[in-house]
Amino acid sequence: MSRPLLIALPNNEEITAVLAREMGAEVHAPEIRRFPDGETYLRLDLDLHGRAAILVCTLCRPDAKLLPLLFAARTVHELGAASVGLVAPYLAYMRQDRRFHPGEAVTAKQFASLLSPHFDWLVTVDPHLHRIHTLSTVYDIPNKATHAAPLIGRWIAANVHQPLLVGPDSESVQWVGEAARLADAPVVTLRKTRVGDKSVAIGETDFSPWRGRTPVLVDDIISTGQTMLETMELLDRAGMPRPVCIGVHGIFARGAFDALSRGAARVITTNTIPHRSNAIDVGPLMAAAISEVLP
Repeated sequence: MSRPLLIALPNNEEITAVLAREMGAEVHAPEIRRFPDGETYLRLDLDLHGRAAILVCTLCRPDAKLLPLLFAARTVHELGAASVGLVAPYLAYMRQDRRFHPGEAVTAKQFASLLSPHFDWLVTVDPHLHRIHTLSTVYDIPNKATHAAPLIGRWIAANVHQPLLVGPDSESVQWVGEAARLADAPVVTLRKTRVGDKSVAIGETDFSPWRGRTPVLVDDIISTGQTMLETMELLDRAGMPRPVCIGVHGIFARGAFDALSRGAARVITTNTIPHRSNAIDVGPLMAAAISEVLP
């Protein structure tokens, strides 16, 4: 049987190289460019007949990435691949999971319906599951969602003196708690109320029992950074040390990383989205997940 073939979409070369080392897989980068009118040109110059092909594409800022990804998946099928899987370290469009106001698009379901017909299976890391409890609720292909909490917990244990883990809201309890257990650290869960796309309110919390500990703010997605920025102000008013901020997925909307860096001792993310804050490698975790779903 031939080795699996990893096809790295643009800006996914580093994580694909990690997966290739872990899996003993071959790597190919397709030729993708834009015509003058903005349309996509794509070419895969390789023999795919009978091979297991795996497209690697993290889906932060997904709108510009979607068409090249679908073109690549369709082309791989047409060139005779035995199976076509998608590794999306960050999976977009998981927040809008119901119609909050009349006439809204339920984009979590719609995005899944765009991807699912083109792939035989899906692997991702910590999708934003809230009212959608499992990926299979919206994706009708075999899927595996891996979890970065153990890696985060081990990183905290090795790098933070006397940590105090701070979760942003009740949704975070389960996976922040797992990281805290591995870091042998206590946990404080905050009360967060979202008041808009770019604004949140954090309820006051008594941090006096934890004086002398280093706060570690942990969240699955850092986008605008407002949750962490509000929490940092709360910690400052309580006289706590500058925190370490950790996100699984560092989207960092405009200015968010710089704003966090001004107040935090350190800002850390996994490498699901390429960024200079990447310090926790999820490649081996994803490689193990791929081996579970690969036909």
